[in-house]
Amino acid sequence: GIVARLGGDEFVAVAPCPAGEASAATTAARLLATLAAPFDLGVQEVFVSASIGVAMYPAHATTREGLFQNADAAMYRAKASGRNAWCFFEAEMSMETRRRMQLEQALHRALERGEFELHYQPRVDLRSMAVIGMEALIRWNHPQLGRVAPLDFIPIAEEKGLIDAIGAWVLQEACLQNGRFLRQFGRPLRVSVNLSARQLRCDSLVARTAAALEAAGLPPNLLELELTESALIEDMDVSARRLGELKASGIRIAVDDFGTGYSALAYLQRFPLDILKLDRSFINQQIDGAGNANFIKAFIDLAHALNLSVVAEGIETANTLDILRMSQCDEGQGYLFSRPLSLPEFQLFLARLPAPAGGI
Repeated sequence: GIVARLGGDEFVAVAPCPAGEASAATTAARLLATLAAPFDLGVQEVFVSASIGVAMYPAHATTREGLFQNADAAMYRAKASGRNAWCFFEAEMSMETRRRMQLEQALHRALERGEFELHYQPRVDLRSMAVIGMEALIRWNHPQLGRVAPLDFIPIAEEKGLIDAIGAWVLQEACLQNGRFLRQFGRPLRVSVNLSARQLRCDSLVARTAAALEAAGLPPNLLELELTESALIEDMDVSARRLGELKASGIRIAVDDFGTGYSALAYLQRFPLDILKLDRSFINQQIDGAGNANFIKAFIDLAHALNLSVVAEGIETANTLDILRMSQCDEGQGYLFSRPLSLPEFQLFLARLPAPAGGI
């Protein structure tokens, strides 16, 4: 037989089948096809997708617990491959599962133990080449596991419902520290903070953001909230309403990683956005190809016609910078200017800058 664990709410399905991986594969495919069929929920038609991990007896385990554990590992591999797929268990997945379990357990206590910190990557006005802001990026330093990459723990935090608390801490800490920068250096920098789709749906987001600004003594125009394209379109009506409330208070709104998802400027008009952040892969793909400068210029002109400022991420070479400046890109960040800096490093970075000539 096979044991399959389905992603999402992760309910377990035990599906007996004739021996052999071919039969197991057929059963998994039939499960996906069955779940893909729409069903009515009241007056609304609902579609469900699933991720299936398959562990076979006795090849992959000889106990119920072992089968469930290995099916779980295969299910996470299926989710990582793009969801709505199935995957057989493989031996190397056991190490991945143990690592994931370690991270899950440690993540529950990381916030209260003060294991998170923020790093700051400077953002530059590409016309004046002056530093006008920074992106706040979370880092996790675990006493035993060492430095844990955001790509490893952020998805777990989202799945386990921990992202709200972690996101609230990031927002509060970024505002508090930017208030200190303003008072220490007399330099009005706009701090950019990432929001998840879950945070955007939270009814207390607007009040929580206002409280963070008030506690920090930070003007609203010095805070920018970033969301990915996928977060925006998850529930367009809720997104538009919530972002409208935030923007009405003076906060700037950005769509992050543009060029990696749906990448359609037309739908962005539904949202009260200020800034479009071009993903590094989008920038590099265009610059490495033929006719790139004209394409980037046309794209930036179109964004400007929609009253959006454009920020280029991942600028690493002088050639890239030259093309973006000629294309009238507004702002940029990347290793050409600075890598993300720890708080002491960023304070030293600010101390070395020329005296500010004015506000943002």
